[in-house]
Amino acid sequence: MKKLHIGLYSAGLRAYWAQFPALRGRIEAYNQYIAGRLEQFGAVCNFGILDNADLSESAGTYFRNQNADIIFLHSATYFTSDSVLPVHQLCKVPVIVLNLQPSPQIDYEHTDTGEWLAQCVNCPIPEVSNAFERADIPFRCVNGLLGLSDTPKGAMSDEVTAEFPQAVRAWEEIRDWCRAAQVRRSLQSARFGFLGGNYSGMLDMYSDLTMLSAQTGIHVEILEMCDLYQRLQAVTESRTDQKLREIRHMFQIAGDSVSDKRVCRPTEEQLRWSAAVAAAQAAMAEDYRLDALAYYYHSTDGNPYEELQGGFIVGHSLLTAAGIPCAGEADMKTALAMKICDLLGVGGSFAEIVVTDYINGTILIGHDGPFHIKISDGKPILRGMGVYHGKRGSGISVEAKVKPGPVTTLNVTQTLDGKLKFIVSEAQATDGPIMQIGNTQTPVRFSCDPDTYMSRWFAEAPTHHCALAVGHNAAVLEKLGILMNIPTVIL
Repeated sequence: MKKLHIGLYSAGLRAYWAQFPALRGRIEAYNQYIAGRLEQFGAVCNFGILDNADLSESAGTYFRNQNADIIFLHSATYFTSDSVLPVHQLCKVPVIVLNLQPSPQIDYEHTDTGEWLAQCVNCPIPEVSNAFERADIPFRCVNGLLGLSDTPKGAMSDEVTAEFPQAVRAWEEIRDWCRAAQVRRSLQSARFGFLGGNYSGMLDMYSDLTMLSAQTGIHVEILEMCDLYQRLQAVTESRTDQKLREIRHMFQIAGDSVSDKRVCRPTEEQLRWSAAVAAAQAAMAEDYRLDALAYYYHSTDGNPYEELQGGFIVGHSLLTAAGIPCAGEADMKTALAMKICDLLGVGGSFAEIVVTDYINGTILIGHDGPFHIKISDGKPILRGMGVYHGKRGSGISVEAKVKPGPVTTLNVTQTLDGKLKFIVSEAQATDGPIMQIGNTQTPVRFSCDPDTYMSRWFAEAPTHHCALAVGHNAAVLEKLGILMNIPTVIL
Protein backbone atom coordinates (compact mmCIF):
# COMPACT_ATOMS: atom_id res chain seq x y z
CA MET A 1 0.00 0.00 0.00
CA LYS A 2 1.33 3.43 -0.92
CA LYS A 3 2.17 5.74 2.00
CA LEU A 4 -0.31 8.54 2.54
CA HIS A 5 1.10 12.08 2.56
CA ILE A 6 -1.01 14.30 4.82
CA GLY A 7 -0.70 18.08 4.54
CA LEU A 8 -1.42 20.25 7.58
CA TYR A 9 -1.28 23.93 8.42
CA SER A 10 -2.86 26.15 11.05
CA ALA A 11 -4.34 29.43 9.85
CA GLY A 12 -4.23 32.61 11.91
CA LEU A 13 -3.90 36.38 11.62
CA ARG A 14 -0.45 38.00 11.86
CA ALA A 15 -1.85 41.20 13.39
CA TYR A 16 -2.78 39.26 16.53
CA TRP A 17 0.72 38.20 17.56
CA ALA A 18 1.93 41.62 18.71
CA GLN A 19 -1.41 42.42 20.32
CA PHE A 20 -1.67 39.11 22.21
CA PRO A 21 1.86 37.73 22.72
CA ALA A 22 0.78 34.33 24.16
CA LEU A 23 -1.64 33.50 21.34
CA ARG A 24 0.82 32.30 18.71
CA GLY A 25 2.44 29.87 21.14
CA ARG A 26 -0.96 28.40 22.00
CA ILE A 27 -1.74 27.89 18.32
CA GLU A 28 1.65 26.32 17.63
CA ALA A 29 0.99 23.83 20.43
CA TYR A 30 -2.41 22.97 18.96
CA ASN A 31 -0.77 22.52 15.56
CA GLN A 32 1.80 20.10 16.98
CA TYR A 33 -0.92 18.16 18.79
CA ILE A 34 -2.91 17.70 15.57
CA ALA A 35 0.24 16.72 13.66
CA GLY A 36 1.04 14.11 16.28
CA ARG A 37 -2.37 12.52 16.01
CA LEU A 38 -2.31 12.57 12.22
CA GLU A 39 0.99 10.67 12.18
CA GLN A 40 -0.84 7.43 12.96
CA PHE A 41 -2.49 7.69 9.53
CA GLY A 42 0.45 8.60 7.32
CA ALA A 43 3.45 10.89 6.73
CA VAL A 44 2.56 14.39 7.91
CA CYS A 45 3.78 17.42 5.92
CA ASN A 46 3.27 20.21 8.44
CA PHE A 47 3.73 23.78 7.19
CA GLY A 48 3.02 25.13 10.65
CA ILE A 49 1.41 28.56 11.03
CA LEU A 50 0.10 30.39 7.96
CA ASP A 51 -0.86 33.91 9.03
CA ASN A 52 -0.60 36.11 5.94
CA ALA A 53 -1.22 36.01 2.20
CA ASP A 54 2.54 36.48 1.69
CA LEU A 55 3.08 32.91 2.88
CA SER A 56 0.34 31.29 0.82
CA GLU A 57 2.43 30.66 -2.29
CA SER A 58 5.17 29.09 -0.19
CA ALA A 59 2.64 26.86 1.53
CA GLY A 60 1.01 25.75 -1.72
CA THR A 61 4.39 25.00 -3.28
CA TYR A 62 5.48 23.13 -0.15
CA PHE A 63 2.45 20.82 -0.21
CA ARG A 64 2.81 20.26 -3.94
CA ASN A 65 6.50 19.38 -3.58
CA GLN A 66 5.66 17.04 -0.70
CA ASN A 67 3.12 15.24 -2.92
CA ALA A 68 0.37 15.83 -0.38
CA ASP A 69 -2.66 13.60 -0.99
CA ILE A 70 -4.97 15.54 1.32
CA ILE A 71 -4.60 18.83 3.22
CA PHE A 72 -6.09 19.62 6.61
CA LEU A 73 -6.63 23.34 7.09
CA HIS A 74 -6.73 23.89 10.85
CA SER A 75 -8.78 26.96 11.71
CA ALA A 76 -6.79 28.03 14.77
CA THR A 77 -8.28 31.50 15.27
CA TYR A 78 -9.72 34.11 12.95
CA PHE A 79 -7.85 34.41 9.63
CA THR A 80 -8.56 36.17 6.37
CA SER A 81 -9.53 33.95 3.48
CA ASP A 82 -7.02 35.57 1.11
CA SER A 83 -4.22 33.91 3.10
CA VAL A 84 -5.45 30.37 2.42
CA LEU A 85 -7.13 30.48 -0.99
CA PRO A 86 -3.88 30.51 -3.02
CA VAL A 87 -2.64 27.44 -1.15
CA HIS A 88 -5.38 25.33 -2.66
CA GLN A 89 -5.20 26.97 -6.05
CA LEU A 90 -1.57 25.87 -6.22
CA CYS A 91 -1.99 22.40 -4.70
CA LYS A 92 -5.23 20.95 -6.01
CA VAL A 93 -5.79 18.04 -3.65
CA PRO A 94 -8.80 17.48 -1.37
CA VAL A 95 -8.99 19.93 1.52
CA ILE A 96 -10.64 19.31 4.88
CA VAL A 97 -11.20 22.27 7.20
CA LEU A 98 -10.71 21.44 10.89
CA ASN A 99 -13.12 23.43 13.04
CA LEU A 100 -11.96 22.06 16.39
CA GLN A 101 -12.60 24.29 19.38
CA PRO A 102 -10.17 23.73 22.28
CA SER A 103 -12.67 24.25 25.10
CA PRO A 104 -16.30 23.09 25.31
CA GLN A 105 -17.22 26.35 27.06
CA ILE A 106 -15.32 29.54 27.72
CA ASP A 107 -15.01 30.89 31.22
CA TYR A 108 -17.33 33.81 30.61
CA GLU A 109 -16.36 35.68 33.76
CA HIS A 110 -12.57 35.57 33.35
CA THR A 111 -11.97 35.24 29.59
CA ASP A 112 -10.09 38.15 28.02
CA THR A 113 -9.80 38.97 24.33
CA GLY A 114 -6.64 36.93 23.80
CA GLU A 115 -8.28 33.86 25.36
CA TRP A 116 -11.38 34.33 23.25
CA LEU A 117 -9.26 34.48 20.10
CA ALA A 118 -7.80 31.07 21.00
CA GLN A 119 -11.35 29.69 21.06
CA CYS A 120 -13.03 31.51 18.13
CA VAL A 121 -12.05 28.90 15.57
CA ASN A 122 -15.58 28.77 14.10
CA CYS A 123 -15.56 32.45 13.14
CA PRO A 124 -13.65 32.36 9.81
CA ILE A 125 -15.24 29.15 8.47
CA PRO A 126 -18.14 30.87 6.65
CA GLU A 127 -15.68 33.26 5.01
CA VAL A 128 -13.37 30.54 3.73
CA SER A 129 -16.38 28.46 2.66
CA ASN A 130 -17.58 31.31 0.49
CA ALA A 131 -14.13 31.90 -0.97
CA PHE A 132 -13.69 28.21 -1.82
CA GLU A 133 -17.14 28.03 -3.39
CA ARG A 134 -16.47 31.02 -5.64
CA ALA A 135 -13.05 29.63 -6.57
CA ASP A 136 -14.53 26.18 -7.37
CA ILE A 137 -12.47 24.44 -4.69
CA PRO A 138 -14.35 21.48 -3.17
CA PHE A 139 -13.93 21.09 0.57
CA ARG A 140 -15.46 19.48 3.64
CA CYS A 141 -15.43 20.54 7.29
CA VAL A 142 -14.93 18.53 10.48
CA ASN A 143 -16.65 20.23 13.41
CA GLY A 144 -16.18 19.44 17.09
CA LEU A 145 -13.69 19.64 19.92
CA LEU A 146 -9.90 19.42 19.74
CA GLY A 147 -9.63 16.51 22.17
CA LEU A 148 -6.77 17.56 24.45
CA SER A 149 -5.92 15.53 27.54
CA ASP A 150 -4.39 18.49 29.40
CA THR A 151 -5.23 22.17 29.60
CA PRO A 152 -2.36 24.30 28.22
CA LYS A 153 -0.51 26.61 30.60
CA GLY A 154 -2.10 30.04 30.62
CA ALA A 155 -5.46 28.90 29.27
CA MET A 156 -8.43 30.44 31.08
CA SER A 157 -10.91 27.67 30.22
CA ASP A 158 -10.87 23.92 30.80
CA GLU A 159 -9.57 22.32 27.58
CA VAL A 160 -9.58 18.67 28.65
CA THR A 161 -11.99 17.27 26.06
CA ALA A 162 -10.44 13.91 25.01
CA GLU A 163 -13.49 11.97 26.20
CA PHE A 164 -16.13 14.41 24.98
CA PRO A 165 -18.33 12.86 22.26
CA GLN A 166 -17.74 15.92 20.07
CA ALA A 167 -13.99 15.22 20.16
CA VAL A 168 -14.30 11.46 19.70
CA ARG A 169 -16.64 11.94 16.74
CA ALA A 170 -14.41 14.59 15.16
CA TRP A 171 -11.32 12.39 15.31
CA GLU A 172 -13.28 9.44 13.94
CA GLU A 173 -14.19 11.65 10.98
CA ILE A 174 -10.57 12.71 10.54
CA ARG A 175 -9.50 9.06 10.67
CA ASP A 176 -12.08 8.18 8.01
CA TRP A 177 -10.94 11.04 5.76
CA CYS A 178 -7.39 9.71 6.04
CA ARG A 179 -8.49 6.13 5.37
CA ALA A 180 -10.43 7.29 2.32
CA ALA A 181 -7.47 9.34 1.09
CA GLN A 182 -5.23 6.30 1.57
CA VAL A 183 -7.52 4.20 -0.64
CA ARG A 184 -7.64 6.95 -3.27
CA ARG A 185 -3.85 7.17 -3.33
CA SER A 186 -3.40 3.39 -3.46
CA LEU A 187 -5.82 3.07 -6.37
CA GLN A 188 -3.89 5.58 -8.45
CA SER A 189 -1.82 3.44 -10.84
CA ALA A 190 -2.92 0.19 -9.15
CA ARG A 191 -2.63 -2.63 -11.68
CA PHE A 192 -5.82 -4.53 -12.45
CA GLY A 193 -5.66 -7.60 -14.66
CA PHE A 194 -8.46 -8.42 -17.12
CA LEU A 195 -8.20 -12.10 -18.02
CA GLY A 196 -10.38 -13.61 -20.73
CA GLY A 197 -13.69 -11.84 -21.31
CA ASN A 198 -17.04 -11.05 -19.77
CA TYR A 199 -19.74 -13.67 -19.39
CA SER A 200 -21.64 -13.12 -22.62
CA GLY A 201 -24.96 -11.35 -22.18
CA MET A 202 -24.31 -9.91 -18.71
CA LEU A 203 -24.67 -6.35 -19.90
CA ASP A 204 -24.09 -4.86 -16.46
CA MET A 205 -20.64 -6.48 -16.38
CA TYR A 206 -19.38 -4.73 -19.48
CA SER A 207 -17.06 -1.86 -18.57
CA ASP A 208 -15.33 0.90 -20.47
CA LEU A 209 -11.79 0.25 -19.26
CA THR A 210 -10.60 3.68 -20.32
CA MET A 211 -13.33 5.32 -18.24
CA LEU A 212 -12.37 3.15 -15.29
CA SER A 213 -8.77 4.35 -15.58
CA ALA A 214 -9.85 7.96 -16.05
CA GLN A 215 -12.13 8.01 -13.01
CA THR A 216 -10.02 5.98 -10.57
CA GLY A 217 -6.41 6.12 -11.79
CA ILE A 218 -6.09 2.34 -12.08
CA HIS A 219 -4.09 0.72 -14.87
CA VAL A 220 -5.74 -2.19 -16.67
CA GLU A 221 -3.53 -4.96 -18.04
CA ILE A 222 -5.27 -7.09 -20.68
CA LEU A 223 -4.26 -10.71 -20.13
CA GLU A 224 -4.73 -13.79 -22.27
CA MET A 225 -5.32 -17.38 -21.19
CA CYS A 226 -2.04 -18.28 -22.84
CA ASP A 227 -0.28 -15.97 -20.34
CA LEU A 228 -1.59 -18.19 -17.56
CA TYR A 229 -1.16 -21.45 -19.48
CA GLN A 230 2.49 -20.65 -20.17
CA ARG A 231 3.12 -20.26 -16.46
CA LEU A 232 1.23 -23.46 -15.72
CA GLN A 233 3.65 -25.33 -17.96
CA ALA A 234 6.52 -24.04 -15.80
CA VAL A 235 5.00 -25.14 -12.47
CA THR A 236 7.17 -27.82 -10.87
CA GLU A 237 6.05 -30.74 -8.73
CA SER A 238 7.66 -29.16 -5.67
CA ARG A 239 5.82 -25.89 -6.30
CA THR A 240 2.56 -27.81 -6.62
CA ASP A 241 3.30 -29.62 -3.36
CA GLN A 242 3.91 -26.27 -1.65
CA LYS A 243 0.60 -24.86 -2.90
CA LEU A 244 -1.20 -28.02 -1.88
CA ARG A 245 0.08 -27.64 1.67
CA GLU A 246 -1.11 -24.03 1.66
CA ILE A 247 -4.55 -25.13 0.47
CA ARG A 248 -4.87 -27.81 3.14
CA HIS A 249 -3.86 -25.28 5.78
CA MET A 250 -6.36 -22.63 4.72
CA PHE A 251 -9.34 -24.80 3.77
CA GLN A 252 -11.37 -27.65 5.18
CA ILE A 253 -11.82 -30.51 2.72
CA ALA A 254 -15.51 -31.42 2.76
CA GLY A 255 -17.21 -34.76 2.28
CA ASP A 256 -20.08 -35.39 -0.10
CA SER A 257 -23.02 -33.00 0.06
CA VAL A 258 -26.17 -34.53 1.56
CA SER A 259 -28.39 -32.40 -0.67
CA ASP A 260 -26.77 -32.42 -4.12
CA LYS A 261 -25.28 -35.59 -5.57
CA ARG A 262 -23.17 -33.54 -8.00
CA VAL A 263 -21.37 -31.89 -5.08
CA CYS A 264 -18.81 -34.34 -3.69
CA ARG A 265 -15.62 -34.58 -1.73
CA PRO A 266 -12.78 -33.18 -3.86
CA THR A 267 -10.58 -35.89 -5.28
CA GLU A 268 -6.82 -35.86 -4.79
CA GLU A 269 -6.51 -35.29 -8.53
CA GLN A 270 -8.76 -32.20 -8.33
CA LEU A 271 -6.86 -30.85 -5.35
CA ARG A 272 -3.52 -31.31 -7.04
CA TRP A 273 -4.78 -29.68 -10.23
CA SER A 274 -6.13 -26.69 -8.29
CA ALA A 275 -2.76 -26.40 -6.53
CA ALA A 276 -0.88 -26.37 -9.83
CA VAL A 277 -3.26 -23.78 -11.28
CA ALA A 278 -2.97 -21.71 -8.09
CA ALA A 279 0.82 -21.70 -8.47
CA ALA A 280 0.46 -20.47 -12.05
CA GLN A 281 -2.02 -17.80 -10.96
CA ALA A 282 0.37 -16.59 -8.27
CA ALA A 283 3.21 -16.45 -10.79
CA MET A 284 1.14 -14.45 -13.27
CA ALA A 285 0.06 -12.01 -10.55
CA GLU A 286 3.68 -11.53 -9.54
CA ASP A 287 4.99 -11.16 -13.09
CA TYR A 288 2.40 -8.52 -13.97
CA ARG A 289 2.52 -6.89 -10.51
CA LEU A 290 -1.23 -7.22 -10.20
CA ASP A 291 -3.19 -5.53 -7.41
CA ALA A 292 -6.53 -7.04 -8.49
CA LEU A 293 -7.95 -9.28 -11.21
CA ALA A 294 -11.21 -9.72 -13.10
CA TYR A 295 -11.45 -13.00 -15.00
CA TYR A 296 -13.71 -15.31 -16.97
CA TYR A 297 -13.17 -17.78 -19.80
CA HIS A 298 -15.79 -19.59 -21.83
CA SER A 299 -14.02 -22.46 -23.52
CA THR A 300 -14.91 -24.90 -26.28
CA ASP A 301 -14.81 -28.68 -26.30
CA GLY A 302 -11.30 -30.07 -26.39
CA ASN A 303 -9.72 -26.74 -25.55
CA PRO A 304 -6.96 -27.17 -22.92
CA TYR A 305 -8.05 -23.89 -21.38
CA GLU A 306 -11.34 -25.51 -20.33
CA GLU A 307 -9.48 -27.73 -17.88
CA LEU A 308 -7.35 -24.76 -16.81
CA GLN A 309 -10.33 -22.54 -15.95
CA GLY A 310 -11.87 -25.44 -14.02
CA GLY A 311 -9.15 -24.96 -11.42
CA PHE A 312 -9.56 -21.20 -11.05
CA ILE A 313 -11.59 -20.74 -7.86
CA VAL A 314 -9.19 -22.03 -5.19
CA GLY A 315 -6.19 -20.09 -6.48
CA HIS A 316 -8.19 -16.92 -6.94
CA SER A 317 -9.42 -17.25 -3.34
CA LEU A 318 -5.79 -17.52 -2.22
CA LEU A 319 -4.89 -14.42 -4.22
CA THR A 320 -7.85 -12.56 -2.74
CA ALA A 321 -6.67 -13.45 0.76
CA ALA A 322 -3.21 -12.15 -0.17
CA GLY A 323 -4.54 -8.70 -1.09
CA ILE A 324 -5.13 -9.31 -4.80
CA PRO A 325 -8.95 -9.45 -5.03
CA CYS A 326 -10.28 -11.59 -7.87
CA ALA A 327 -13.75 -11.05 -9.37
CA GLY A 328 -15.40 -13.67 -11.54
CA GLU A 329 -17.28 -13.18 -14.81
CA ALA A 330 -14.65 -10.53 -15.64
CA ASP A 331 -16.48 -7.98 -13.49
CA MET A 332 -14.01 -5.10 -13.35
CA LYS A 333 -16.33 -2.81 -11.41
CA THR A 334 -16.75 -5.36 -8.63
CA ALA A 335 -13.00 -6.03 -8.68
CA LEU A 336 -12.68 -2.32 -7.94
CA ALA A 337 -15.23 -2.58 -5.10
CA MET A 338 -13.36 -5.58 -3.66
CA LYS A 339 -10.03 -3.77 -3.88
CA ILE A 340 -11.45 -0.75 -2.07
CA CYS A 341 -12.70 -2.95 0.75
CA ASP A 342 -9.41 -4.83 0.91
CA LEU A 343 -7.44 -1.58 1.14
CA LEU A 344 -9.66 -0.58 4.05
CA GLY A 345 -8.81 -3.88 5.74
CA VAL A 346 -12.42 -5.08 5.83
CA GLY A 347 -12.32 -7.93 3.30
CA GLY A 348 -14.53 -7.57 0.29
CA SER A 349 -15.80 -10.91 -0.98
CA PHE A 350 -17.32 -11.46 -4.43
CA ALA A 351 -21.10 -11.68 -3.98
CA GLU A 352 -24.58 -11.42 -5.45
CA ILE A 353 -28.11 -12.17 -4.27
CA VAL A 354 -28.50 -15.93 -3.76
CA VAL A 355 -31.99 -16.28 -2.30
CA THR A 356 -34.32 -14.53 0.16
CA ASP A 357 -35.37 -16.08 3.46
CA TYR A 358 -38.69 -14.44 4.29
CA ILE A 359 -39.08 -16.43 7.51
CA ASN A 360 -35.81 -15.14 9.00
CA GLY A 361 -35.99 -11.79 7.22
CA THR A 362 -32.59 -12.24 5.57
CA ILE A 363 -31.11 -12.23 2.09
CA LEU A 364 -28.40 -14.78 1.31
CA ILE A 365 -25.51 -13.06 -0.44
CA GLY A 366 -22.65 -14.99 -2.03
CA HIS A 367 -21.37 -16.53 -5.27
CA ASP A 368 -19.78 -19.61 -6.80
CA GLY A 369 -16.49 -17.78 -7.19
CA PRO A 370 -13.63 -16.60 -5.00
CA PHE A 371 -14.07 -15.93 -1.30
CA HIS A 372 -12.12 -13.55 0.95
CA ILE A 373 -10.74 -16.06 3.44
CA LYS A 374 -9.76 -13.40 5.99
CA ILE A 375 -13.41 -12.60 6.80
CA SER A 376 -14.62 -16.21 6.92
CA ASP A 377 -16.68 -17.66 9.75
CA GLY A 378 -14.27 -20.50 10.42
CA LYS A 379 -12.29 -22.37 7.77
CA PRO A 380 -13.83 -22.18 4.30
CA ILE A 381 -14.87 -25.54 2.87
CA LEU A 382 -13.72 -26.97 -0.46
CA ARG A 383 -16.24 -29.03 -2.39
CA GLY A 384 -15.90 -30.91 -5.65
CA MET A 385 -18.37 -29.60 -8.23
CA GLY A 386 -19.74 -31.94 -10.85
CA VAL A 387 -20.83 -28.85 -12.77
CA TYR A 388 -20.24 -25.11 -12.52
CA HIS A 389 -23.81 -23.94 -12.95
CA GLY A 390 -24.20 -21.75 -16.03
CA LYS A 391 -20.57 -22.27 -16.98
CA ARG A 392 -18.46 -24.94 -18.63
CA GLY A 393 -16.35 -27.49 -16.84
CA SER A 394 -16.12 -28.80 -13.31
CA GLY A 395 -13.68 -28.66 -10.43
CA ILE A 396 -13.41 -27.37 -6.88
CA SER A 397 -15.38 -24.49 -5.40
CA VAL A 398 -15.40 -22.70 -2.04
CA GLU A 399 -18.28 -22.91 0.43
CA ALA A 400 -18.16 -20.36 3.26
CA LYS A 401 -19.94 -17.52 4.95
CA VAL A 402 -18.83 -14.26 6.46
CA LYS A 403 -18.51 -14.18 10.25
CA PRO A 404 -21.66 -12.95 12.04
CA GLY A 405 -21.79 -9.26 12.90
CA PRO A 406 -21.91 -5.93 11.13
CA VAL A 407 -21.27 -6.02 7.37
CA THR A 408 -21.29 -3.60 4.45
CA THR A 409 -22.03 -4.17 0.79
CA LEU A 410 -20.32 -1.98 -1.81
CA ASN A 411 -21.67 -2.01 -5.33
CA VAL A 412 -19.83 -0.10 -8.06
CA THR A 413 -22.15 0.58 -10.96
CA GLN A 414 -22.15 2.79 -14.04
CA THR A 415 -24.74 5.39 -15.01
CA LEU A 416 -26.13 6.65 -18.32
CA ASP A 417 -23.35 9.22 -18.71
CA GLY A 418 -20.66 6.57 -18.23
CA LYS A 419 -19.76 7.72 -14.73
CA LEU A 420 -19.20 5.35 -11.82
CA LYS A 421 -21.49 5.32 -8.79
CA PHE A 422 -21.08 3.73 -5.36
CA ILE A 423 -24.08 2.05 -3.73
CA VAL A 424 -23.47 1.24 -0.06
CA SER A 425 -25.55 -0.68 2.46
CA GLU A 426 -24.90 -1.51 6.10
CA ALA A 427 -26.42 -4.65 7.60
CA GLN A 428 -25.88 -7.58 9.97
CA ALA A 429 -24.56 -10.98 8.94
CA THR A 430 -26.43 -13.64 10.90
CA ASP A 431 -25.52 -17.17 11.91
CA GLY A 432 -28.32 -18.65 9.84
CA PRO A 433 -28.10 -21.86 7.79
CA ILE A 434 -26.69 -22.06 4.27
CA MET A 435 -26.91 -24.64 1.47
CA GLN A 436 -24.27 -27.34 0.95
CA ILE A 437 -23.76 -26.67 -2.74
CA GLY A 438 -20.19 -25.40 -2.87
CA ASN A 439 -21.08 -21.68 -3.02
CA THR A 440 -20.27 -18.84 -0.66
CA GLN A 441 -23.43 -17.72 1.15
CA THR A 442 -23.97 -15.29 4.02
CA PRO A 443 -27.42 -14.60 5.52
CA VAL A 444 -27.66 -10.81 5.76
CA ARG A 445 -30.32 -8.82 7.60
CA PHE A 446 -30.76 -5.25 6.46
CA SER A 447 -32.39 -2.45 8.45
CA CYS A 448 -35.70 -2.98 6.67
CA ASP A 449 -37.56 -6.04 5.39
CA PRO A 450 -36.08 -7.79 2.32
CA ASP A 451 -38.66 -6.53 -0.17
CA THR A 452 -38.30 -2.91 0.91
CA TYR A 453 -34.53 -3.16 0.79
CA MET A 454 -34.50 -4.76 -2.66
CA SER A 455 -36.87 -2.10 -4.01
CA ARG A 456 -34.52 0.62 -2.81
CA TRP A 457 -31.43 -1.22 -4.08
CA PHE A 458 -32.79 -2.04 -7.52
CA ALA A 459 -33.98 1.55 -8.00
CA GLU A 460 -30.33 2.66 -7.97
CA ALA A 461 -29.55 0.53 -11.07
CA PRO A 462 -26.80 -1.56 -9.49
CA THR A 463 -24.82 -4.30 -11.14
CA HIS A 464 -25.82 -7.74 -9.89
CA HIS A 465 -22.50 -8.23 -8.09
CA CYS A 466 -21.14 -6.45 -5.04
CA ALA A 467 -18.31 -6.69 -2.52
CA LEU A 468 -19.30 -7.98 0.92
CA ALA A 469 -17.15 -6.59 3.75
CA VAL A 470 -17.08 -6.85 7.52
CA GLY A 471 -17.91 -3.87 9.73
CA HIS A 472 -20.02 -0.81 9.09
CA ASN A 473 -18.10 1.25 6.57
CA ALA A 474 -20.63 3.63 5.01
CA ALA A 475 -19.03 6.72 6.55
CA VAL A 476 -15.57 6.10 5.10
CA LEU A 477 -16.95 4.92 1.73
CA GLU A 478 -19.04 8.07 1.45
CA LYS A 479 -15.88 10.13 2.07
CA LEU A 480 -14.02 8.09 -0.56
CA GLY A 481 -16.77 8.91 -3.05
CA ILE A 482 -16.32 12.61 -2.27
CA LEU A 483 -12.54 12.45 -2.68
CA MET A 484 -12.82 10.54 -5.96
CA ASN A 485 -15.72 12.63 -7.25
CA ILE A 486 -17.88 9.50 -7.51
CA PRO A 487 -21.56 9.89 -6.49
CA THR A 488 -22.35 7.68 -3.49
CA VAL A 489 -25.74 6.43 -2.38
CA ILE A 490 -26.17 5.11 1.16
CA LEU A 491 -29.22 2.82 1.35
